[in-house]
Amino acid sequence: MPHEHEAEHSDAGRADLRADCGRCFALCCVALPFAASADFAINKDVGQPCPNLRADFRCGIHTHLRQSGFAGCAVFDCFGAGQKVSQVTFGGQDWREAPHTARQMFGVFAVMRQLHEILWYISEALTLAPARTLHAELRQTRETIERLTHGSVQELMDCDVAAHRSEVNVLLLRASELVRAEVRGRKKNQKNHRRADLMGAKLKGADLRGADLRGAYLIAADLRGADLRLADLIGADLRDADLRGADLTDCIFLTQAQVDAAKGDAATRLPRSLDRPAHW
Repeated sequence: MPHEHEAEHSDAGRADLRADCGRCFALCCVALPFAASADFAINKDVGQPCPNLRADFRCGIHTHLRQSGFAGCAVFDCFGAGQKVSQVTFGGQDWREAPHTARQMFGVFAVMRQLHEILWYISEALTLAPARTLHAELRQTRETIERLTHGSVQELMDCDVAAHRSEVNVLLLRASELVRAEVRGRKKNQKNHRRADLMGAKLKGADLRGADLRGAYLIAADLRGADLRLADLIGADLRDADLRGADLTDCIFLTQAQVDAAKGDAATRLPRSLDRPAHW
């Protein structure tokens, strides 16, 4: 494949966008709601600490979340927003010692998580050689979003995340089109499965190179041995998708959370920036 990742914007550039739970006040265990389902064993309201949360801000069942009915926790990724809010925005002051900050901290976390997710996608777009004509604009946009993440509590609460996401999405879509155009023989509008309902689809061994799978529902889809190189998987729902033997080497905008939610094996090929889930 002609697609390569540029060294200048290697995975090291996304180090701050990876969760560091040791520097976070367990915001995901408190700020976010749970709904009893296949992903969560209980109902939990916003601002209510999970009953599995210990006094040291660590999870009491972290090593066996899936077996305990908390698969949703096992796949959640804050993109480093937790430590940013805990250590930067609130200067290391936790919500237990300063309960008057709790509501604001939880609200800011929800905003920061979205901004960091946007930064993750921008950072990946900056590694895509075919999209180099967009790199200057992407860098400028990244600087704008980064400045927002260092704003005050009120500035973050007032941030119009939807507007920024919409603006960035235009750039990411253009980058995607440039990358997917690298697939030889790919016809215009071919393999467009954007937001398609492919739940349980039989796609074993499918040639999905350069496919547009943005926002596609691939829950429990059979993708064994499928070729997903250069496919755009941003926002695709891969819960319980069978990726055993699939090739996702150079697919774009795939996140660790998506991979963690799927099924795979030692033969599944992943992008270099992502880790092979332990449960595979």
